[in-house]
Amino acid sequence: MPDVRIETLEQHGRLIWRVRVGRRALTFHEELAARTFAAQMHIRLDWLSRQAQAESADSH
Repeated sequence: MPDVRIETLEQHGRLIWRVRVGRRALTFHEELAARTFAAQMHIRLDWLSRQAQAESADSH
């Protein structure tokens, strides 16, 4: 499962937050929005991982 990471960057003198999942990234102007999105992505990726494990166990 790829890591969900939050990075802070400065752009035009303002802080922005970048949420990275693997090679993909999305930027936010508000920290709360970035943290909320990152938490949702973490939960979704965990669910997808468990679904894939369950499907591979069912096919054996």
